[in-house]
Amino acid sequence: MEKKNLKKLIEELEFKCVTGVNLLDKEPKWAYVSDLLSDVMGKAQPQMIWVTSQIHKNIVAVASLIDLSAIVIVNERKPDENMLKLAEEEGVVVLTSDKPAFETAGMLYRDLAPQPPKGKRGVFKRT
Repeated sequence: MEKKNLKKLIEELEFKCVTGVNLLDKEPKWAYVSDLLSDVMGKAQPQMIWVTSQIHKNIVAVASLIDLSAIVIVNERKPDENMLKLAEEEGVVVLTSDKPAFETAGMLYRDLAPQPPKGKRGVFKRT
């Protein structure tokens, strides 16, 4: 299966890019779904896509710290202007999805499943 960059995923999964339009050549390795910042900081890995319903600016700091490929905000939630401004300053791609987290995660799994990170606690391992 071909590797997909963020631009291709946005087109196929009908996400909307709200920040980081010039950074869409990133190739995400996997995705992580959580609304707990401490959970994401402890278990997400670089180049992952983070699926969340959180919309405050602290998610930008976490994504930047871990070097995530993008944040996908689900459930038709709209981030405020302060969060978007910080994301642009930090070089964090923020996408939105009108779909719920479960459906968004399922679509990402379908498109990214061939290369999950191995051996990390909290990450699904295929047998």
